[in-house]
Amino acid sequence: MKIISWNINGLKSIIQKGLIDFIKKYNVDFYLFQEIKTKEIPLTFQLLGYNVYSFPAKRNGYSGILTLSKIKPNNVKYGIGIEKFDIEGRVITMEYDKFYLINVYFPNAGVGTLKRLDFKLEFDKEFEKYVLSLNKPCIICGDFNVAHKDIDIYDPINLKGYAGFTDQERQWFDHFLSLGFIDTFRYIKGNIRKYSWFSYSIIARKKNEGWRLDYCVVSKELKDKIVNADILDNVYGSDHVPILLEINI
Repeated sequence: MKIISWNINGLKSIIQKGLIDFIKKYNVDFYLFQEIKTKEIPLTFQLLGYNVYSFPAKRNGYSGILTLSKIKPNNVKYGIGIEKFDIEGRVITMEYDKFYLINVYFPNAGVGTLKRLDFKLEFDKEFEKYVLSLNKPCIICGDFNVAHKDIDIYDPINLKGYAGFTDQERQWFDHFLSLGFIDTFRYIKGNIRKYSWFSYSIIARKKNEGWRLDYCVVSKELKDKIVNADILDNVYGSDHVPILLEINI
């Protein structure tokens, strides 16, 4: 089973940049897109053979997620049951016989002022509670909006304390993984440096000055089923790049 997760930073924009060709090329079982920024989902995805599950934000042009699945789920849940988070379209959970697949877009703590740090940390806590309430192993992929370790950011000394690299956000991710979850990229790739987000500056991408903000995390029960995990940093179209998980389940 192959999964690609990608913060596309605007569905309408990335379709014009070749999203359909990308989907056809990789032809994976699941595409999990974050930050779609629209309520309008084209029929093209269904014509490509995917079941389509969209959870847009209430506010136009903001947030929202989209899951494309070749394998129809037993059940689909939108949100985590808390209105102030769910109106931003941040979580889709698909239930299958042996696992849950969760598409998630974590809030940004707020560039510069950290004005949404408390909101982000509360979401972290409530998302954790939600996942722990589920009764099957989980595959959780999306934009976590945090660079976990120093190796996950190009300049850990000078960027310490910035949104996505605060002690509080990183400590929560430590805690979350300690509850029984695996960062699949680190499990497969060890200490390889690869990043999933770059500023739109051409220089940042050329110099590989990025952050690893996007993750596929799985329950420890699935550890022996992980086949491959990677960051597709040769793909363009968004400020993020896609991440890949291959798992036997």
